[in-house]
Amino acid sequence: MEDLGPVAWGVVVERDRGSLPFALLHGEPLVACAAWAMGEAGIQLLDLTTPWETVRHGGMPLVWHDALCPMAPPDFLAACVRRSVIAGVVVAGVLPVTDTVKEVEESPDGPVVGTTHDRDGLRRLATPLVLPAALVSQLEDWPSADLRVALADLRARHEVELMTAPTAARRVHDAVDVAALEALTGR
Repeated sequence: MEDLGPVAWGVVVERDRGSLPFALLHGEPLVACAAWAMGEAGIQLLDLTTPWETVRHGGMPLVWHDALCPMAPPDFLAACVRRSVIAGVVVAGVLPVTDTVKEVEESPDGPVVGTTHDRDGLRRLATPLVLPAALVSQLEDWPSADLRVALADLRARHEVELMTAPTAARRVHDAVDVAALEALTGR
């Protein structure tokens, strides 16, 4: 089979995440696990020292993959890129919210627990965030390394489609989460 080259350019975002991206999962740093998944998905890795003008005029979609979601499967990353290319939309990997979400309301006696929100309509951002090539060409600089901020900025100017990620794509926040993800994704 002929190698047609990369399907997209991508960055594994580990900036502003402390040392957690370098914690070990299955004996490898989280950031390495995320990078390998990108490569297996046909996404050519770049780093943030790549001149933005090169990316902007490269004619490729851009994949933002969070190092704190290291086990997002390559087939899911590739599916998000395909959807972005086919539909010309920003694609964000999300997971359903499983926690109870309550609203805190102010009362004369101080804050009180109020309304319970319906979880069915709520999602939490996972990974990846895929920007179609046409949108990349319009941006003046790299998107924010904070995927939530990047998504909010992109939603203001472009259609966004949410794709439900597999459980393995969940975000880790600490060593306990890393251990749980390791158990979930045992070899």
